[in-house]
Amino acid sequence: MTRPLQIRALPLRCTAALTALLVLVPAGLLLRSPRPRAQGLERLLGQAALMQSFPASPQRPVPALWSQRLGPALASNVWQQQRRVWWQFWGRDGDGGAYLAFPAHTLPPSLTARPASGLSPQGLPPNSLRVDDLVVVAADPLSQRLLQDQLRLAQRQRRGLEQRCLLRLQQEQAVFWAPLGLGVMAGPMAPLLQRFQEGCLSLQLEGASLGLTGEASSASGLLSAPGRPQPAPPLPPLPADLLLEWRGPVLDALLQGLLSRQLIREPLAARYGIGDGQLALLRRVPFVLRLRPLAQGPFQAGLEVQLRVSGERRPWTQLLDALVPPLEAQGLAATRTGSAALPAISWRREDGLVVGGWRWVLAASGQPQLLLYLGPEPPLAHTAATLAAPTATIGLPGSAGATVLRARPKALARLGLLPPELPQLVQQAAQLDLVAIHAASGAGVLGSPLSQLTGQLQLQRRPQRLPLDR
Repeated sequence: MTRPLQIRALPLRCTAALTALLVLVPAGLLLRSPRPRAQGLERLLGQAALMQSFPASPQRPVPALWSQRLGPALASNVWQQQRRVWWQFWGRDGDGGAYLAFPAHTLPPSLTARPASGLSPQGLPPNSLRVDDLVVVAADPLSQRLLQDQLRLAQRQRRGLEQRCLLRLQQEQAVFWAPLGLGVMAGPMAPLLQRFQEGCLSLQLEGASLGLTGEASSASGLLSAPGRPQPAPPLPPLPADLLLEWRGPVLDALLQGLLSRQLIREPLAARYGIGDGQLALLRRVPFVLRLRPLAQGPFQAGLEVQLRVSGERRPWTQLLDALVPPLEAQGLAATRTGSAALPAISWRREDGLVVGGWRWVLAASGQPQLLLYLGPEPPLAHTAATLAAPTATIGLPGSAGATVLRARPKALARLGLLPPELPQLVQQAAQLDLVAIHAASGAGVLGSPLSQLTGQLQLQRRPQRLPLDR
């Protein structure tokens, strides 16, 4: 009676053993030969002002950076061994050229046996060092020594936003920036980008369009959890007569970096009477900023800021009236137009040229909005188009609105209105669309420092690679 039970149990035991074998053997192989994870990248991220990852494509020509750092012969040999991701980055010291980083196991062992291979006695290329599982090649011995000394210092573990950016850099084509990197690239525009001091973007090339997806923070080393993914709202085409349009739920998103500087706040209060009360009024109002090209005259472009004023207008009227005496003291002459309900004022130099002004305009909702401008007075047709355009705040579930930037980088660069340190890929783009969705917070409209980023860069043609060389 027991023998049939033993016969039936035998296949079950064999099946269990076979299943265990199929699981344990691959697991053992993975433990002996783990998939490369670029552990050294975490240490390098702490020293990088700007870092970009690239998918390996050994079938394509050797990148210029590889030939510059390794020499043509060695670069060609090592380039053929690349299979996953490699990196270039700039250090936070602000000097020196780009560093090249690639997996150490892709350095062919056979090269170390040949003195003419271009390697040092330690089996590394000149001006390079081993950082865990990576080889990093500097532009010169001084840069190599500087990075080596910095890596000897104790470093904190990457968490929060930096950890998520690290995963992007390990797995796909992406770019990471720290406050110093943003400051170098943005130049004089950096104070306007206070909410995006540190962050990363994944880059997805589709034809001549480069998709952008990521997140950014107003503070370095943010530990906040990622926000819930939000789809980017559809953006209407940028009007042909605009170089740039920037919309935001509160003006503080634009002025935060400027107003945090005492060097700016003190003259505003002393010279123009704009103190804490007036600044609080300005900070919380939705805005639309526009830059228009000017075909003639001494100005290359005209700047407009439209404020969606709500509630009583008396505080705004008092703020504007307080600006009149200081401007007149600077030799500007005021010309008043409009009506008692919708007054307007323009400011002229001694030669009669209009250099700026403001006016109240009636929106489609029936609520007056305040339009301030620098340069010649915008035509009424432009004002009508402004009021017919979408509102400044884009509301999304679970968000506090969105900041929307649309620009024509190539046209701006042609006029010299872009920082020269911006990547050439950006400067040569026909159009940039970027949406920053701000997480809701009980601390205020933009209480959370974290923003989700989505957008695209319209390129003139499909590039072979996407370097962000500065």
